[in-house]
Amino acid sequence: MAVLSAACAHPAWALVGFEDVKRDFRSSDTAVLDRNGELLQRVRTDATVRRGQWIALADVSPALRTAMVLSEDRRFYEHSGIDWRAVSSAAWGNLWNTRTRGASTITMQLSGLLDEDLRRASGGRSFTQKIGQTVAAAQLERSWRKDQILEAYLNTVPFRGEIVGIDALSRTLFSKAPSGLDAREAAVASALVRAPNAKPALVAQRACEVLRAMEPEQKVDCDAIDMFTSAAVQRRAFDANEGIAPHAARRVLREMREMREMRDAAGVNPTAPPKAKEAGVRTTLRAPLQRFALDSLQRHLRELRDRHVEDGALVVLDNASGEVLAWVGSSGPLSQAAEVDGVTALRQPGSTLKPLLYGQAIAEKRLTAASLIEDSSAQISTASGLYIPQNYDRQFKGPVSARTALAASLNVPAVRTLVMVSPESFARSLRATGLPLRESGDYYGYSLALGSAEVSLLSLTNAYRMLANGGRYGTTTLTARPPATPADKARTAAAAPLLDPRAAFIVGDILSDPNARTRTFGLDSILSTRFWTAVKTGTSKDMRDNWAVGWSQRYTVGVWVGNASGASMWDVSGTSGAAPVWAEVMRFLHAREPSRAPAPPAGLVEARVAFGPAADGNAIEAARSEWFLQGTEQPLFALDTGMATDAFAARITAPSDGTIIALDPDIPPLRQRVRFESEGRGVQWRIDGKPFARGNSAQWLPWPGRHLIELVDASGKVVDQRRLEVRGAGVVTKSAHR
Repeated sequence: MAVLSAACAHPAWALVGFEDVKRDFRSSDTAVLDRNGELLQRVRTDATVRRGQWIALADVSPALRTAMVLSEDRRFYEHSGIDWRAVSSAAWGNLWNTRTRGASTITMQLSGLLDEDLRRASGGRSFTQKIGQTVAAAQLERSWRKDQILEAYLNTVPFRGEIVGIDALSRTLFSKAPSGLDAREAAVASALVRAPNAKPALVAQRACEVLRAMEPEQKVDCDAIDMFTSAAVQRRAFDANEGIAPHAARRVLREMREMREMRDAAGVNPTAPPKAKEAGVRTTLRAPLQRFALDSLQRHLRELRDRHVEDGALVVLDNASGEVLAWVGSSGPLSQAAEVDGVTALRQPGSTLKPLLYGQAIAEKRLTAASLIEDSSAQISTASGLYIPQNYDRQFKGPVSARTALAASLNVPAVRTLVMVSPESFARSLRATGLPLRESGDYYGYSLALGSAEVSLLSLTNAYRMLANGGRYGTTTLTARPPATPADKARTAAAAPLLDPRAAFIVGDILSDPNARTRTFGLDSILSTRFWTAVKTGTSKDMRDNWAVGWSQRYTVGVWVGNASGASMWDVSGTSGAAPVWAEVMRFLHAREPSRAPAPPAGLVEARVAFGPAADGNAIEAARSEWFLQGTEQPLFALDTGMATDAFAARITAPSDGTIIALDPDIPPLRQRVRFESEGRGVQWRIDGKPFARGNSAQWLPWPGRHLIELVDASGKVVDQRRLEVRGAGVVTKSAHR
């Protein structure tokens, strides 16, 4: 009597309703959804169990419902939680030591599944647990309908190994949804409830008995059932991860986990057990676009198989919001490294850094789009020797405008431009746009103009998005968030741009100019679209990486193809590698959406320019209208008048911009002089605006503070400058040193 009272005193579970159990059900997978709720990817997030989704009873095949009741509880629809006839039969069997089915009803089993105190242990349930289970079952029957009990049971009952619930079982063993199970499959499923981890032969024997009870008029072939069962219990068709966005799914789940950990560590929102069933994690992706991008990339890579290319990646960004609309991390089954996420992997970007370089040079008024730059053999002295840049085709074009140099992707003019800007200054600008440079600009040297640093496709595409947004930088987001408020938009619009909007506009105008790129890409280029786009391709050293990154009025698209192993591709150019995929995705995005050229920002001047004669007597380039930052326009660009005709005419070669010098009081001052080096004729040095020395080299005794070092040409014009900082309390005198 005391035992019964104790059991009755534990009614806590019976107070839980059906909707509460359904709400608290947790799949072992997390569903990652697109922005509209469409499933993109299932990701295994619970390694301890294998659960699918909660399945409504109406979505379970009639055959399975019948098989489960016949196998586990024949009088399920007749009793009130306890089958007293079965209890009597079991008690009589125990008395005479004869085998019976057992007295545990589906309702009693469910009560044991949902209440930890009533859960069956390895040695079976105790007498107290059995009494408690009986009481709980009776309470359950008074609170729930029969269909709710059966639905909850089918979703929570263990089947085999780690498999729990009918959805995981159906998809794992039979490769189908529970609604599609036939009589034979239903019989095997119900047999596994009775003996989850039994040998296949025993499961098949039990399934055969169930099938005979289900179809008494039919002749059942138990040998066929045995073969079918043996094959089914070994099948694992329910993949741990399944869908079209595996890398994006892992990324967004990792970001959410890191955000929770940060909040927990700060005590802002301590982690608590989940209280609501989540439909899934919603992302910013568009499922139709993701599907098309994946198909386009895989289809194109199949065509490049003979050129030793197997990997690729693609990302699409919304220009205004920074939302990621498509994220394809690899070529999937075509790749030997499908787990590597090509969107975030660091690779050499080749010529795709050139638009950012020219943008900086134009913003600093070192160049205009019409300035002439010599495309000829160059030898640049560096600390490690001579640097001799070459063009892709090993040929030189002579003097060309900056517009032609950038659009046609000429290497030597880019290096000459970097000489004017300086590697360290350019590296600082790249870091400001989110590119993860690991080393200083001086470490990369002048090869930085040709993409010797490593960047990710995501960061590079977002840097181009900065160009698309008039020089304003913003972060990207993959997790769906509430729409930006008017105040958020106002703050974004008021933020100072990283790059002069006028320079960003000119770079976009150059990269959208099909005529300017003809010297390298021809008139009929894959890069030309029927709607407005600006695009740049790039190929890294030894053809290890090929890129195409560009933007339209609303979207920025980045594509990379290559090999995750770093192996070289064979005969893959800027227009045969990533560019066709880029063009396909852009056409898909703008199939029903226009893309118009941006309006020029204030402070730009459009002027007619002409070019002087080349060595053959013809004009270097045809006359045209060109965009200028106000105050930099001029009507004629010739070899003796054009800006930046010879970038090596006068420049500082040492020290580097941003150098920090620490004075050591234990070293005599004369031994701490800083050596200045330059190239060019008739130059002189100024320190903090005051004349200091003449000639290509000079030695300076530093003193604490920040200093501006300027190189001035024969006409008195500042042609280059460096900023230095000297740190130290002072210089020890000779007497004090003693």
